[in-house]
Amino acid sequence: MKMEYPSKYSTDHLLPELDLDTEKWNQIPEEQVIAATVKAIEEGGIEVIRLRDGNQALAKIKELIPPGSEVMNGYSTTLIEIGFQELMDSGEHEWKDMKRMVTGENDAQERAKIRRKTVTSDFFLSGVNAIAMTGELVGCDATGSRVGAWPYGAGNLLLVAGTNKIVPSLDDALRRIREYTFPLEDLRSRNVYGVPSKIGKCVILANESQPGRVTLLLIDESRGY
Repeated sequence: MKMEYPSKYSTDHLLPELDLDTEKWNQIPEEQVIAATVKAIEEGGIEVIRLRDGNQALAKIKELIPPGSEVMNGYSTTLIEIGFQELMDSGEHEWKDMKRMVTGENDAQERAKIRRKTVTSDFFLSGVNAIAMTGELVGCDATGSRVGAWPYGAGNLLLVAGTNKIVPSLDDALRRIREYTFPLEDLRSRNVYGVPSKIGKCVILANESQPGRVTLLLIDESRGY
């Protein structure tokens, strides 16, 4: 796998400090498994776009988001690895960066108001913690800031994930988060913020009633955790 934008908090850098079952929770499935998963997701009203690598994924994001759109994203190792976060931080785009509005507000009360509004952004981007072959997409977060936009709020939800997130069932998806994703994120949180993480709030997307609102950009590589 080519890591376009490596991060010291990507899976490869965190794994040596943990004893995790990578053979069970971090493998690229056979093509027939991926195809069956895509079919199940699309039957739930969620569009799936398969992409060869991170470069293609970033190019597709640029194509999908019109100039002038409000754009917000939660923390995502996958978005960092494909170069999306660097693009946002550079300011070399034609979107309204909602995260910059949040971090640029010094008044705590006003900053909280803006943060709440970000879940209704025109486009909200996020990684995915686990994908069930039965069609469910699962995301968990400590506070809910990364998954609050998923169910309804965001005008358009763009989810970006590697095929390494695919597991057989919803039960397996939740186990993947507890046994694999959470230990990695907890280690990252301790390193970055000096505090442990927690599984505070989870969202399961099983069906989407608004055509075109949710799109999964599925990368044929191992991305994120």
